[in-house]
Amino acid sequence: MPAKLFERENHLAALTDMLCGAKQGRGRLALISGAVASGKTDLLDRFAAQTLSCGVLLLETTGSRAERELPFGLLKKVFDNAAMPSEARAEAIALLDDVDTDEESGAASRLRTMSRVSSVLLRLADERPIVITVDDVHWGDGHSLQFLLHLARRVRQAKVLVVLTESTRLRQEQLSFHAELLRQPNCGRLRLHMLTEPGITRVLTGYVSQTVAARLAPECHRLTGGNPLLLRALLEDWRAGGEHGESLQRPVPGEAYAQAVLGCLHRGAPDVLTIAHGIAVLGDADCPVLLSELLGLTAGAVEQGVQDLRQSALLEGGAFRAPAARTAVLDAVPTAARAALHRRAAHLLHSDGAAALEVARHLVAGGQDVERWAVPVLREAAEYALVEEDLEFALRCLELAHAACRDERERAALKARLVSVAWRMGPGVAEAHLPDLADALRGGRLAPRDLALSVSYLAWSGRLEEAADAVAGSSATTRPAPGGSTTTGVEDARGAALAATAQWLTVISPPLRSRVPTLGTTAPAASTGPRDLAGEAYAQSAVTLSTALGGQTARAVVEAERVLQRYHLSDNSLQPLAFALLALVYADRLDLAQSWCERLLGECASRRVPTWQALLSAVRAEIALRQGDLPVAAHQARTAISRISPAGWGVAIGLPLATLIQAETGMGRYDEAMALLEQPVPDGLFQTLTGLHYLRARGRCHLATGRYHAALGDFNTCGELMAAWRVDTPQLVPWRLDAAEAWLALEETDRAHALAEEQLRRSPGQPRLRGALLLILARGEDLKRRLPRLKEAVEILENGDDRLQLAGALGELGRGYRALGDFNRARVLVRKAWHVAKACGAEPLCRQLIPSHGDGADLVAPVGQSGDDAAQREVEALTEAEARVALLAAHGNTNREIASKLFVTVSTVEQHLTRIYRKLKVKRRRDLPAKLADSSLTGIA
Repeated sequence: MPAKLFERENHLAALTDMLCGAKQGRGRLALISGAVASGKTDLLDRFAAQTLSCGVLLLETTGSRAERELPFGLLKKVFDNAAMPSEARAEAIALLDDVDTDEESGAASRLRTMSRVSSVLLRLADERPIVITVDDVHWGDGHSLQFLLHLARRVRQAKVLVVLTESTRLRQEQLSFHAELLRQPNCGRLRLHMLTEPGITRVLTGYVSQTVAARLAPECHRLTGGNPLLLRALLEDWRAGGEHGESLQRPVPGEAYAQAVLGCLHRGAPDVLTIAHGIAVLGDADCPVLLSELLGLTAGAVEQGVQDLRQSALLEGGAFRAPAARTAVLDAVPTAARAALHRRAAHLLHSDGAAALEVARHLVAGGQDVERWAVPVLREAAEYALVEEDLEFALRCLELAHAACRDERERAALKARLVSVAWRMGPGVAEAHLPDLADALRGGRLAPRDLALSVSYLAWSGRLEEAADAVAGSSATTRPAPGGSTTTGVEDARGAALAATAQWLTVISPPLRSRVPTLGTTAPAASTGPRDLAGEAYAQSAVTLSTALGGQTARAVVEAERVLQRYHLSDNSLQPLAFALLALVYADRLDLAQSWCERLLGECASRRVPTWQALLSAVRAEIALRQGDLPVAAHQARTAISRISPAGWGVAIGLPLATLIQAETGMGRYDEAMALLEQPVPDGLFQTLTGLHYLRARGRCHLATGRYHAALGDFNTCGELMAAWRVDTPQLVPWRLDAAEAWLALEETDRAHALAEEQLRRSPGQPRLRGALLLILARGEDLKRRLPRLKEAVEILENGDDRLQLAGALGELGRGYRALGDFNRARVLVRKAWHVAKACGAEPLCRQLIPSHGDGADLVAPVGQSGDDAAQREVEALTEAEARVALLAAHGNTNREIASKLFVTVSTVEQHLTRIYRKLKVKRRRDLPAKLADSSLTGIA
C-alpha cells in the first residue's frame, strides 16, 4: 500500500480534532475498532507520524498475546520508552515494580500505584501534550487495562490523548473494560471497515492508469474483500508477475497473498486458526454443526470464528475467496493432522448421507488408512469421477478401495476396474497392475464380466502366452462335471465368458489355438444374473473378424454393422468396436469403415481418453492407407502413436507403425520410413495379426528402396505365418501380390505371374484384388495381351476406393497406348494418373509418370492448341453440373468421392456420367478427353 491512506481520511481527521482538543486541556480517549487486518495499525502509525511534528510527547506500545498474563506488562512498555524523560520513566517503572499484584490483598496498593503513575503522566502533560497509542489493546493484561480506565477518568482536564485499537472479537474478560471505556464522556469510537471497490480503484491508480485501475478493481475486490493486507500482498504478486506490472495482466494470488492469509489467521483469536483449518478441509463453512463436530469445538465458538473470518474478508459466503487461500491454509496444517481431519470429515459426511464423491475426496486426501465401510463409497465415487473425466481421481479411489478390501473376489473386481481406468489413461499406466490381474485370472477370482477385458489387457501388453494359460486353467475348473450334472447359472455365465475370451484371443493371435481349448458356446443357456455385455461384444467382434478373413464379406459387413450399432463406446467395447471396423476394412467396405470410425472419433474427441483416441486413429490411418490417401494415413498414424508411448502400445504397435511406414514409403520419404524400422517392437508382435501388417510394411519399404531380396523374405514370411495360422487371405495381407512385385523387380516374370495367377484362383470375386493382380500379369506380356488386361484393371479400380492403385493402373495403360502409338490417349491417361497420384501424395509415382513435371504446373494444354474444334464444342455442350462431374472424374475421383465433394448422391453422379458419356461420345471414364482438365473448367470444379 502506498503511504497515502484510502477511505481513512475521516478517521484521521477525527483523531486530529481530538489532538487539538487535548492540546487545549480537554483530554480525550479514542477507541479504534476493526476486524483483523482492516488497517488499524496503518491508521495509528500515520497519526503517530503526524503528532511528532506537533511537538507532543508520543508514547507508543503494542499489546502482545504472549505478554497478556504479565501484571502491568502493557503499562510498563508505555513508560519504558526512549521518548520519556529519564526521571519520570525511572519513577514510573519503580512504582510499577513495587506494586502488589495479589488479587485480594493488593487491590488498595494497585489503586495507589495507578494514582501515582497517573500523576507522573499529568505532571509531564503540564509541560507539553502527551499522546499515548496502544495497538491491539485487547491483548493487554488486566492490570494495565484497569490503569487505562483510571487514566481515562483523570485526563479530562489534561493535555493527554490516548488512542487505542482493538479487534471486534473480544474475550469475555475484556467486555467490561470495553463497556466501561465507552461510558466515559471523553471517549470517542472509530470503526474501520474494509476498503470498497472505489477505494481499491484509488489504490490501483498509484500503479496503473485510471482506466486500467477501474478494470482491475472488481477482480481485486473479489480476491481481497477490501482487506488492506490482502490487497497489498495481491499487488505484490501482481507486480512480481511482470517486469513492470503490465496493465493487461490480471492479478493472480501468489506467494505473498498466501502468506498474508496466514498472517491474518495468526493475528486473530487462537480458535480462529483451528476453524480456518476445518473450513479448508471441508471446503466451506455453511454447516457449523459439522464443523464443530470435526474440530471438537462448540457450535457457538465455531459460529463466532466464522464471523471473525468473514469480518476479516477471508471468507466470501462460506468459502475462502480464492483457491490459493484454501491451499495456503491446508499446507500450513501438519501432514498427519491434515490427513486425520480429512478422514474424520469423510466419516462425518458419510454418516450424514453425503454424496459418495464428496466423501471420497476426503478419503483420498486422508491417505492410506481407509476403513472397510469406505470400499463401496470409493467405488461409487470412481464411477462418478469417470463421468466428470477426472481419471486420476477415479484411479486413486479404486486404489484405496482395493487396498482396504478384504474379500478376494471383490478385490479382483476392483483390480479389474482399476486396470480399465488406468488403461484408458494409457496402457503404460496400467502395466504395474497387470501381474495382480493375471494372478486373479489364474485363481478364478474374476467375475465373468471382467474376463474378456482383463485378458485383452494382458494380450495387448504382450503377455499372450500368460493370457492363454490363464484362460485354459480357468476353463479346466469351470467345465461341467461328467455324467450330465447340472451347473449353476453363475457357472454357465463364467463358461460363456471364458468361451468368448478364448475366441477373441485366438483370433488376434492364431498361434494360441494350440494352448486354448475349444470351449463351445459363447452365451449361457440361462442366467439369473446380469448379461455379460463385455463378453458378448468380444465374442461377436471376434466372429465378425473371422468371417471377414474367411472371405464371407457380405456377412462380415452385416455382422460388423450390428456390433457397431449395438455397443456404445466404453472401456468394455473399445477393442470389439475396433475389431468391427477392421472387419469392414478387410471386407473392402472402406466407405462404411471410414464413416463409423469418424463417428467414434467424434464421440471421444472432447473426452480425456487418449487410449481410445489412439486406437481409433490407428484404424482410421489403415482405412486412409487402403484408400490411397497417404498424407491422411501418415497424419492419423502419427497421431495414434503420439497419444500412447511406444512401450504402452505393446503388440498393438504393429498397426499404426505399419501404416506409417507404408505411408512414408509411398510418399517417397524413405529416410523417415527406414528410421521407423529402427524402432524396437515387442517379440510378441509376430504372434499376432498386427505383426503381419508390420512385416508387409517392412517389405514394402525394402521393395521401394531396392532391397528386393529382403522384401521378398518379409513377404514370404507373411505367407508362411498365414498358412500356418490358417488365415491365408489377401484381405488381411496380399502377400502373393507383394511377392510378385518383388519378383518383377528381380526380373523373374514367370515367378511373378505364377503367384498372381495362384492368387486369382484362390480369390475369385474380389474386384479390388483382381485389378491389382491384372497389373502384375500385364507386365512382361506382348502389347496385344497387355492392353486388355490393363483396361480391365483400370475399369475395376475406377469403381473401387484405392486411388493409389488406380493411379498406377492408369499410368500403365497410358504407357501401353504410347507403345501402341496412340500418343493423344496416352497423354490423357498419364495426365490423369499424375493428378490422382498427386492427390494421394505419392511423389515417387508422380516422378515416375512424368519425370519433368514434378509440380504438374504445365501438364494441361490450353484449349484450342489441339485444333480439335469439334471436341471443344462437345465440352461446351455440358451443363455446369455435368462439367463439374466430368472434370472430377477426369482427375481420377471415384463416384463416391465426386458425390461427397459436390454434396449429391452417388446415383446423381452416375446419371450425370451417363449423359456426359453420350454428349462426349465416349464409352468409359478413362476415355474422357484431355480438354476436361483445362483451366477453364478447373474454375468450375
